[in-house]
Amino acid sequence: MPASIEPPNPPSWVILVLSLGCGVAVANIYFPQALCCLIADALHVPRSSATLVVTAAHFGYAVGIFLLVPLGDRVPQRRLIVTLLALTALGLLAAGTAPTLPVLVVASAVIGVTTVVAQIIIPMTAGLVPLERRGAVTGTLLSGLIGGILLARTFGGTLGDWLGWRAPYLVAALLVLTLATVLSRVIPDTTPPSSQRYRELIAAPLRLLYEEPDLRRSCLYQASVFAGFSAAWTTLTMLVTGPTYDLNAQTVGILGLAGAASMFCTPFAGRAADRKGPDAVSLWCLLGVIGSAGVLMSGDSGGVAGLIALAGGMLLLDIVVQCGQVANQARIFALRPEAKARINTAYMTCAVLGGCTGSWLGVRAYGWLGWSGVAGLVAAAASVALLRHVLRMARATEATKTGVPTGLTS
Repeated sequence: MPASIEPPNPPSWVILVLSLGCGVAVANIYFPQALCCLIADALHVPRSSATLVVTAAHFGYAVGIFLLVPLGDRVPQRRLIVTLLALTALGLLAAGTAPTLPVLVVASAVIGVTTVVAQIIIPMTAGLVPLERRGAVTGTLLSGLIGGILLARTFGGTLGDWLGWRAPYLVAALLVLTLATVLSRVIPDTTPPSSQRYRELIAAPLRLLYEEPDLRRSCLYQASVFAGFSAAWTTLTMLVTGPTYDLNAQTVGILGLAGAASMFCTPFAGRAADRKGPDAVSLWCLLGVIGSAGVLMSGDSGGVAGLIALAGGMLLLDIVVQCGQVANQARIFALRPEAKARINTAYMTCAVLGGCTGSWLGVRAYGWLGWSGVAGLVAAAASVALLRHVLRMARATEATKTGVPTGLTS
């Protein structure tokens, strides 16, 4: 297997540029969350149908992670990343000019498939730094990614209200092309760590899921909480623009801007994972998700108090979900240093499929039970992960007492 020739510690400014790249890239599947109502009105379709744009983007993202991210271990990363960004720009252009909802849904799926470069950048960069800095650097990269996720809604909602729903897609296409140009000069030359055939690379994530208990539980944690996260954000537009508040899409963007404060928390979570271990961070994050659901329960009361509850609950949800992501990725990147992209493929595919499921369930929960049903879904999904985590901690404690290796009890 060829050895990597990149420097072990890239300059801080390179990490920051790569963090920005993660944010710009991932924003493409999140800014449509603030546009669903505008799309529905412009294309004369029900609002519940317009949410298919969001679901298709997430589903495409999961497919892209599974099929394309493993190539990060086989193809020089700079060439792969720039190519995918160029294809994403074409998909955004197609979406921005789509004449009907079905065409827009297909274009959204294509965008999701190709806009996976953040999941190539993160494991690539984790391999460029010493083990003791990996959690902190991962936290910095995730700060950029989170900023992209949350500011995307502000970008989409504000620009959509001003210029119509097509404008965010067209502006995003220009931004992505600019990013491709910058990263083509910033990403260092790398030697792929694997010479396996593509078929073997695709099979590897499934094999790693079978072989690594810590990977399986990390996948469960993030899939569960990301399901609740996606359910809440997908239906938030329906609540805010509905009869309870009767506000516009820009309000969703403002709520997203409030949630962007979470991007400043992930570096602290990374350092905490380095010092205390990922499991301690995971526990607090899972408890935090359940707490955020309690706050969100008051979000359908209307008025200023309801908006404050929504802003506070979504902020807390954003913080703990993203900090949990830092802990999970710090855990899995330590498992197989030579297969970080393949491990990240397994992890992120599970996480994004959880998000797709959450978006679908969230729309239905909102239709059946209103916003309180969505908040209940957030709490229920996190409770599944928390139960698994508590059982694992109990087994680890018992293993310490009996002398059985912890890995045998995962």
